[in-house]
Amino acid sequence: MSKPYVLGIDIGGTNTVFGIVDARGHVVASDSVKTLKYSDFNDYVNQLKEGVGRLLRANEAEDKIQGIGIGAPNANYYTGEVVNAPNLPWGPVVPLAKAVSEAFNGIPVAITNDANAAALGEMTYGAARGMRDFIMITLGTGVGSGIVVNGQLVYGHDGNAGELGHVIVKRNNGRICGCGRTGCLEAYCSATGVARTAREFLEIRTDPSELRSIQIEDITSKDVYDAAIAGDKLAKEIFEYTGTILGQAFADMIAFSSPQAIILFGGLAKSGDLLLKPIKESLNQAIMPIFRGKTKIILSELRESDAAVLGASALGWEAKYRADINPSAPQSNLPVEVAAD
Repeated sequence: MSKPYVLGIDIGGTNTVFGIVDARGHVVASDSVKTLKYSDFNDYVNQLKEGVGRLLRANEAEDKIQGIGIGAPNANYYTGEVVNAPNLPWGPVVPLAKAVSEAFNGIPVAITNDANAAALGEMTYGAARGMRDFIMITLGTGVGSGIVVNGQLVYGHDGNAGELGHVIVKRNNGRICGCGRTGCLEAYCSATGVARTAREFLEIRTDPSELRSIQIEDITSKDVYDAAIAGDKLAKEIFEYTGTILGQAFADMIAFSSPQAIILFGGLAKSGDLLLKPIKESLNQAIMPIFRGKTKIILSELRESDAAVLGASALGWEAKYRADINPSAPQSNLPVEVAAD
């Protein structure tokens, strides 16, 4: 019997990365296509099919793909649709799983949002191996999350559960968030949020900082990190402010599901102790005594270059399994009565 593979696909606002993954979590080969180059969804699917086809032929894997998993913004696990994704150009409702399954001759496809895919990847291949209760927090341009309880991702009744980046952390006079609400965790603790904090600090304070040498509207979280590493006091305070808010939010998350660990992933998580130290200090102050010391705060073990593909590939194996136990079900999405068992 030939060695089976799955295809992991991560759809981002700029690029779509895809890879062939074996059962041990080894990315055999990967490639990408431009997402935003194709404003027509059908054109995009055709380009994806061509790009994947080239990769499969180059690795003699055309007939070895058992399932396809896709991580994408606002992807709904139950319906197989992408709904109101702000950074994708294809309209309010996109039948992603159905279109991809049809393009690849009926191979079973499952989709979920990118943070849930990261959680699946971590549980299958990374720091959460063996854990049945944990929360994955992605700290990138936004704040994403995947919640795993009793070994299963929490999707809610409609597939949209787990948006912890949009819990309110500032009830009064909070920042406007990209979701349309005010005071969300994402508005403060994403890479974008760190840059916003830097601009606010520089405007209301007069103490010296290396950040003042940069045009205020051009400051990024990387600039803040570089200044903090160089010993800049104001930049360090920005990380302390960010970590304090995260720690307080984590205390609330722990009260909800009592996870074994909260796992951090994404560009901002690379800040190390600049962020981890204030997170842990704030968490210890805010947490209920019954939970103190029980939840680890750890960094992802997934290689950044492979993480998105690995996370999606874990969903590909699940798509194969679901198809095996219920071959009469549609291969392009997972029905609620199957997905929620």
